[in-house]
Amino acid sequence: MVFARVAGFFSRSALTRMAAVGAVFLGATTFLGSMTGSALAAGCGQPIAAGRHHITIETDGVARSAIYFIPSSYTGKDKVPLVFDLHGSHSNPQGQLNRSSWDKVAEKNGFIVLALQGSLPGSSAGTYAWNVPFVTAQQGGLDEIAYIRQAIATAKQEFCVDPARIYASGYSGGGRMLSAYLCSGRDEFAAAGFVHSLRAGRPVETGGKWSPDAQGCNPAKPISIMAFAGVKDAANPYAGGGSTYWQYGFKTAVQRWTELDGCSGNGESKTIGDVTFSLYGTCKNGARVASYVFANGTHDWPKPAPATEAVIAAAKDGAASVTKVAAVAVAKPAFDANVDPASRMWDFFRKADSTDVIATAAPAKTGSAAKSGTGVASDCGTEADLQGTTCNSNQPIDMRRSGQGVQDAL
Repeated sequence: MVFARVAGFFSRSALTRMAAVGAVFLGATTFLGSMTGSALAAGCGQPIAAGRHHITIETDGVARSAIYFIPSSYTGKDKVPLVFDLHGSHSNPQGQLNRSSWDKVAEKNGFIVLALQGSLPGSSAGTYAWNVPFVTAQQGGLDEIAYIRQAIATAKQEFCVDPARIYASGYSGGGRMLSAYLCSGRDEFAAAGFVHSLRAGRPVETGGKWSPDAQGCNPAKPISIMAFAGVKDAANPYAGGGSTYWQYGFKTAVQRWTELDGCSGNGESKTIGDVTFSLYGTCKNGARVASYVFANGTHDWPKPAPATEAVIAAAKDGAASVTKVAAVAVAKPAFDANVDPASRMWDFFRKADSTDVIATAAPAKTGSAAKSGTGVASDCGTEADLQGTTCNSNQPIDMRRSGQGVQDAL
């Protein structure tokens, strides 16, 4: 009897399940013998312990590392959604989960998260970066497209997931890698999210203007996309420029995806404080393109400020000198300016075919803490918090007139 054998090896999760069901192993053959060939989907049938776990994914003969998170509600019997989480440059899967909080959203909503690890060494021990096709020149990188493909296949084999509800999210370099994956023509993801990272093909210069390579991005189908950007982002500048792999700005990337998705109209925009939400809601095959832009946002992962409770008004009753307290109704905001990307992306992913894609949580707290919509979940977290995650390098780069990165560029 073989448990989730992929590419000739036993994954860590398969071995975990083998140990977990050891007490009933003798009865497993009889149980499976009573099932029809199609009754038990790959990866379904056995529970997995909740929490974060390491897994090895063999790709082209090389063992690649990743971390997956299982929610406490997972039984192995019902197919659940799966979200991929791709870390930024000079980081790792653990650090990315700490930054993005995708595992917390998964625990609340009952889905699995799989955080992959790039093949290039980062700026310090235990950190990594992605070998993004066409724009990364650092030596030693592996085929990341093949790795992501194999990771998807492994997840389907190992976990009880719904293949129609597989999504992906990327931060910084991880989002650039995810952009390249979609541009390569792969169609496994039902929707994708990008934090400070959306691309629509490598940058090329024509007539002194940088734009996405029209021939280098050929998605298999229109896909719903939600992207976040900070106007004060120094690593991947909102207006363009920066490193050779970047060059064209966020607006250009969004506009190109509306063309690739066949969106109609000019989109709808709403602004609260310094946060602007935009939505192209009418694209081919039901796809939508949404974005959040933070006027005071940097390259840090946006974090929400604590939301205020209902506004309370007090009025004295002069006769009895008794203070009466009454809740004052607060008008429902156009969207929640107090945005957390993971939870917003999840709402967008699961409602991609619905008009309800604007967050409607409680209004943000007034004051300076709520104006920027961003917090301190940056690449500069402590090693204890981010397990080796370090700052993205913003060193000047010798510019070249193409989108190909210079030596050692990530």
